[in-house]
Amino acid sequence: MTPLDHYQRRQVAEAIARVERRTDAQLVTVLARRADDYAYLPLFCAALLALAVPGLLYLACGWPSGRVLLVSNVLLFIGSCLLLRSPRLASWLIPGALRRWRATGLARQQFREQHLGTGAQGAGVLIFVAEAEQHVQILVGQRIDAHLDRHARRLLAARLLERVRCGQTLQGFVECIEACGELLGERLPRSHMPDRIELPNRLVILD
Repeated sequence: MTPLDHYQRRQVAEAIARVERRTDAQLVTVLARRADDYAYLPLFCAALLALAVPGLLYLACGWPSGRVLLVSNVLLFIGSCLLLRSPRLASWLIPGALRRWRATGLARQQFREQHLGTGAQGAGVLIFVAEAEQHVQILVGQRIDAHLDRHARRLLAARLLERVRCGQTLQGFVECIEACGELLGERLPRSHMPDRIELPNRLVILD
């Protein structure tokens, strides 16, 4: 994960505070090193290889047979597990669709856990980044949806993703926050609601 010190995290918090002085929207930023460790996938592939390769050899030419077949299964499973412990090799096994699914699921989980659909009076905005998956998602509450539509969110997420891919995650967060502020400051200006429940401005980091 891109290392962010206290000063850099404060930059994100200050950017959020500036935006929230101009709009009723409440922004929360979440940075996850990865959406999942995918530890089960190398084990699954090793088990599949251990069963499939000796089995296919047995069906094709009758070798190995009996006890040798069982020993081959065990040895191949152990060897595959050791080989797939390499992070580089293991990463090749993870389908892009699975990465997106896990990252999207974590973003939605954070949206619920940060109470952006309820605690922010429906005016919550989540800016979510999963670095390992290179996935960016912006989720909004019901009150925000009309002012920051899906097309606008896609454009903002695409710009932030470019920064993440260049290793400029901090700059990407700040720019995205400010861009959200420009749009929402015009479309949903601050109304100083007496019952407004303030959410923390800090950058949430998931290791």
